[in-house]
Amino acid sequence: MDIRTQKPINHAIHTNPAHDLRLVECEIPKLAADQCLVHVRATGICGSDVHFWKHGHIGPMIVTGDNGLGHESAGVVIDVGESVTRFKPGDRVAMECGVPCSKATCDFCRTGRYHACPDVVFFSTPPHHGTLRRYHAHPEAWLHKIPDNVSFEEGSLLEPLTVALAGIDRSGLRLADPLVICGAGPIGLVTLLAANAAGAEPIVITDLDEGRLAKAKELVPRVRPIAVQRGESAVDVGKRIVDALGQEAKLVMECTGVESSVHSGIYATRFGGTVFVIGVGKDFQNIPFMHMSAKEIDLKFQYRYHDIYPKSISLVAAGLVNLKPLVSHRYRLEEGVEAFETASNPRSGAIKVQILDD
Repeated sequence: MDIRTQKPINHAIHTNPAHDLRLVECEIPKLAADQCLVHVRATGICGSDVHFWKHGHIGPMIVTGDNGLGHESAGVVIDVGESVTRFKPGDRVAMECGVPCSKATCDFCRTGRYHACPDVVFFSTPPHHGTLRRYHAHPEAWLHKIPDNVSFEEGSLLEPLTVALAGIDRSGLRLADPLVICGAGPIGLVTLLAANAAGAEPIVITDLDEGRLAKAKELVPRVRPIAVQRGESAVDVGKRIVDALGQEAKLVMECTGVESSVHSGIYATRFGGTVFVIGVGKDFQNIPFMHMSAKEIDLKFQYRYHDIYPKSISLVAAGLVNLKPLVSHRYRLEEGVEAFETASNPRSGAIKVQILDD
């Protein structure tokens, strides 16, 4: 399709402060000099997308107007701005959706911590529209070429993999470190894949959902799953984790953000160990303060990522991380509302819901 001679509909999925979710028609964006027009071929639904729809905010990031969703996307370049030099129509790309100011006066951008830039534009975070649309204009500097042996679905899954790899890097995980992963949702499972590639051993993973634990075992057969029971005390869960691991954990990667799960991870951690929180939870939470103090347990957190996309692409292209089994449901772009209903319904058994557009 030559977008310059035809008038295709640029469908997108939007929400608003009234928590509506709908398919809308948008203008096809005009390109700035440094932008590429991308036909978005695959987008994964992230928990944050559902959270913005259902709750209208994540911490201080509040939906105040009409807001397009989606930031796990890959597609094909169909047009380029006049100053673009690295891409041409037909190139297959994954989109890094956090675009910092890149000014020399910005300490975070200058020192390589661009994910902390106070003026970052993160597509799908209010007030910036997301990439869950047919055509999206993206800055050249924040597109990454994907090889032909990486599908568009895998290209969209690079974003959650990048989150996991950032956690692996920042947590300091080393070969043969005993590891606990709390939560077998999409981020927990992709963290499992990344930790497996990084050589963690042994690995325990926890969840309330037996189906997700079965998926974890399918992805990494050597993982040791623990089914958490509702109402079970964090101390008891911590003891069961230690029993399954055969020792106290050197590192816990907490992928739910749920207070009781964080507590369980803390009670499973050895003296001098680390609990590393990737999950997004309530604004304020309690912690077992004196237990952590007496065992010198470090509690660390992660905010997005930086400089990780090339690693993600290399691992997937080389076959060291297989993202394909994570996709549980697929929908067309025009079925986006239905896709979100599936992604937000625990009874659906969804792991990763993909919205595709040919």
